[in-house]
Amino acid sequence: MNIKIYTILAFLVISVMKLEGGNPDRQGQAGASELLMNPWGRSAGLHSMSTSSVMGVEAMRINIAGLSRIKKLEIGVSNNRLFSGTGMNLNSFGLGFKMGKSGAFGVEFASLDFGQIPVTTVNQPAGTGGFFSPSFFQLGMGYSFTYANKISVGMLVRLVSESIQDVSASGFAIDAGVQYVAGPKDNFRLGISLRNVGSPMAFGGEGLSVKRNNPDPAGGVNYELTYDARAASFELPSMLNLGVSYDFYLGDENYIRGLTNFTSNAFSKDQIGAGLEFSFQNLVVLRAAYKHDLGSTDVETNNIYTGFSAGGSVEVPISKGGANNLGIDYAFRSTNPFKGTHNFTLRFSF
Repeated sequence: MNIKIYTILAFLVISVMKLEGGNPDRQGQAGASELLMNPWGRSAGLHSMSTSSVMGVEAMRINIAGLSRIKKLEIGVSNNRLFSGTGMNLNSFGLGFKMGKSGAFGVEFASLDFGQIPVTTVNQPAGTGGFFSPSFFQLGMGYSFTYANKISVGMLVRLVSESIQDVSASGFAIDAGVQYVAGPKDNFRLGISLRNVGSPMAFGGEGLSVKRNNPDPAGGVNYELTYDARAASFELPSMLNLGVSYDFYLGDENYIRGLTNFTSNAFSKDQIGAGLEFSFQNLVVLRAAYKHDLGSTDVETNNIYTGFSAGGSVEVPISKGGANNLGIDYAFRSTNPFKGTHNFTLRFSF
């Protein structure tokens, strides 16, 4: 077991050495930014900074190590209204189940909905009357293992696909993570996650082909040739998250959780933030957080999600003894510009 843990840690260290966090010369050079979107309500209410405490199906988006801390089976369905007023939505489905006593396997599917976009041309800039919608989706499969209820490790492989009419790009990303808990009631939690390390992506397809007249027509006969335009490749938005949290218990089941998180981005400015969670009887949870881009000013902001976030959860028992629960999560994240992002999630725990 120790060999497995050290292997994961070594992978994280080696990968981190390859990242150039917060490098201003590389800002804007990464693509597939949908990998940075979080559809799940609980972690979204904390600005996705719950690296140390996330668990269940949403751990596949934040820190895969937390997947193995589910009971037996967990199912999650979410709808994320992105940047209110734009008509964009991010929908996700997650499934996680125990494998043995300490392991868990999970699958997550996410699809980005752009709505109906009018087709325009050079000759018809007001629109042709037709519509199109790009297809962006992700499919991730991951495994997590918890050792002695103290150390959890995990790894996830995610397929990324982007397409629009006759042009498409695909690639894969790897996530890895570690969580450590300590204290009489697992009060102290530490988490490290490395996300979106994978293959470069490049667009290709018939949509990039153009027809031009033959520059040297043989025998005076004019005809057209088809030329393929080669698109430049782009990297995935790799990041490293370091998070710490501590639970202050107010009785047996009520607690206040304070957390902080640092994010090292390979293609944008680094971020730091903190948040609070209040849990009442494990039935109602309220949360709020604040995140800031390091080195940015009020005039210059690079991340649309810097600022406040808030949310809440309600756990509804659907069987005696609380073995099976229905969870309802909501989160709001302020954005600049637009009118914020809303997250709605339903969770079933068995």
